[in-house]
Amino acid sequence: MKARRRKVVIYCIDRDRLLVLRHPDHSPDAVGLQVPGGSIRDGEDPRAAALRELREETGRQDFEILGDLGEAEYDITPHRFEIQHRVFFLARPTAPLPERWPAIEDHDGLEPPTRLECFWIPLTDAHVLQSGQGALIGRLFPDDDASVA
Repeated sequence: MKARRRKVVIYCIDRDRLLVLRHPDHSPDAVGLQVPGGSIRDGEDPRAAALRELREETGRQDFEILGDLGEAEYDITPHRFEIQHRVFFLARPTAPLPERWPAIEDHDGLEPPTRLECFWIPLTDAHVLQSGQGALIGRLFPDDDASVA
């Protein structure tokens, strides 16, 4: 039986750009581009988890969560045999951030640290996100019924 895990996924937006992460120690073919996110701890409010994960993965403190965008489930098999119940959040930086910077996530000392590289991509390129992380990105764009034929 697959484990069920509660996760957060954060779309951090600044000037029509999306904050993404890459793992420089792994092939882009294996891990792709990701947005900040991670596990919701037992008893933790999902909004608090989103802010914590955003800070942990970027090494920066200056963010605010603007609201939640909804929920979705994702089967991450065969990477791990689990179903992730994801709560998606919208965030923004509250201070200027560089175009690109290195970060290290320490995982609370429970596993070896992970090197990350944080940078911005145009929001319109968010379709490249890996493992279903782009599932609710469409909620950031206003409906445009006039363009539907």
